[in-house]
Amino acid sequence: MMTVTPAAVEQISAARKQSNCESMPLRIAVQAKTDGSLHYVMGFDDDKKPGDFVLEAEGVNLVVDQASQPLANGMSLDFVELEGTMEFIFINPNDPKQTPVNG
Repeated sequence: MMTVTPAAVEQISAARKQSNCESMPLRIAVQAKTDGSLHYVMGFDDDKKPGDFVLEAEGVNLVVDQASQPLANGMSLDFVELEGTMEFIFINPNDPKQTPVNG
């Protein structure tokens, strides 16, 4: 379905602790925009819905709703430094607007 890097797992764990949400999974939603690009939404949520996909990554649970699953298939979540700021990034082969980085 999707992968989560160790850096992302570490940051998710820290955010859970800071938000007093240690028992909650991180819900990720992927939405198609009118221009064809994909938009990502994340938040801690313990409301299990029918069709949710649950992924366990190094002790952190992530949930992807049924509608987002086709768009999240093959996606990776990472936590990296971009222009001096640490940010979550989604690397998604399903996003036609995403430009691959060759390096």
